[in-house]
Amino acid sequence: MSVETRGGLRANVLSGFDTVIMALAGSAPAYSLASTTAVLVGAAGLVSPAALLWCAIPMLGIAWAFNYLGRLDVNAGASYSWVGRALHPALGFLSGWSLVVSATIFMVAGSLPAGQYTLSLFSDSAAHNTWACIAVGSVAFLVMALLVLLGARITAHAQWIMTGIEVAILVVFGIAALVHGGSAATFSWSWLWGFGHFGGISGFAGAALIAAFYFWGWDVTANLSEETSNSKKNSGLGGLVGVVAVFALFEIVTIAVNMIISQKDINDPNSAPLLTTLGNTVWPGTGGKILVIAVVLSTVATLETTLIQVTRSLFAMGRDKTIPAAFGKSHSRWQTPWVAIVVVVVVSLGLFVASNSLGSVTKIMGYAVAAIGLQISIYYALAGLAVVVAYRKLVLKSVSNAIFVGLWPLAGAVFMAFLFVENCMTLNLTTILIGLGALAIGIIPMAYYWANGSDYYRPGAVRLDATASDEVDALYGESTLTAAGTGSSGGGLATDI
Repeated sequence: MSVETRGGLRANVLSGFDTVIMALAGSAPAYSLASTTAVLVGAAGLVSPAALLWCAIPMLGIAWAFNYLGRLDVNAGASYSWVGRALHPALGFLSGWSLVVSATIFMVAGSLPAGQYTLSLFSDSAAHNTWACIAVGSVAFLVMALLVLLGARITAHAQWIMTGIEVAILVVFGIAALVHGGSAATFSWSWLWGFGHFGGISGFAGAALIAAFYFWGWDVTANLSEETSNSKKNSGLGGLVGVVAVFALFEIVTIAVNMIISQKDINDPNSAPLLTTLGNTVWPGTGGKILVIAVVLSTVATLETTLIQVTRSLFAMGRDKTIPAAFGKSHSRWQTPWVAIVVVVVVSLGLFVASNSLGSVTKIMGYAVAAIGLQISIYYALAGLAVVVAYRKLVLKSVSNAIFVGLWPLAGAVFMAFLFVENCMTLNLTTILIGLGALAIGIIPMAYYWANGSDYYRPGAVRLDATASDEVDALYGESTLTAAGTGSSGGGLATDI
């Protein structure tokens, strides 16, 4: 039986529902809350919900950018391809490389909590042993790598189970915790709007960078576009729904944490895990264990989606010969980028061992979260700018065009660029070296393959232009995007939500 492929990957194996699940799994709400809340509270205190809100607004702008860029160019490289064709190939490579290094570092940032929370179900002392966490996390990582190798279809089926259980637990316990309340703090609307409580611009930038890490991962739907049915619609829609859904979960649980757990206990490295305390408050003795299970499922799920992102990006880059062409090979049976998967697994296992030199799990997580925040702010900012350039001739054709492919994505790009610049001036040296040092390594393959004549860098490469692209059906088929020459009477920009 013949298998339909697109550029070496198996086509049409994911549905619209699958993309929503993958976006949720990519952002990993339970994992993000468990591993990063203490870091966020350390930066923002009681106004942590406000940091999430102020980051969610520009993040939605970036999601709109991914939505409309994906309609012009269905490519597993996503921002790597879009930015390269809309802005400049060097910027496109930087965008792709930013995702590659952030996802690779995340293999440590994700696997360590997977090991820590799994061990906490059996032994508190083992959960604070970095080597034990590395060992258990490595096993979870290898299992997920095997599923990714076997294909997107089996990956999606695994995500239905893991993410479905995780989200259900978070919704039930989050709402129950809000109803139960606590004595740590009394709810205040300033928690949601308190911009003046961040301690200045640098304080806000630090908190927002951490908040960006919470959301990161929804864009896995873009990297799966070549394997998604009706991809021009489903990939972007899945990302948009994912951002909105995880924002709601983040706010519910973060507000509940503020009410139930004191700031002192949150910042105490020897205190019980936050979600364990939250769960035990709702259901003493059992609730904590249930939320730990949600965290383990979430962490394993996001390891899987992050592996998809990094390996699909490497696959697209190898296919374009901007890195060794071997990365662009897909498995003859499973139609997955097996070379990229193997390389990422080997490098990640090496990083697991090396990370032990940084100290405790908590300390490693602090470095990793901030470094990843710097890296993702680069490729999100470039994507937000790329959609404005690609649709520049359509932006002023209607008010809705101006908002959804102009102002909102551009605002998201400016916000992400601000986070990058401001935090580069304030973060510690170790974080800067991890974040920018990993990016700097990308100069080597970029210079080599550019000098050796990769078609990706050639001056005559096809540019990404919405008014000239055959990918925009009529222009835009079922969408009501106001096209060039039709005037504003042609309708507004379809939100597809």
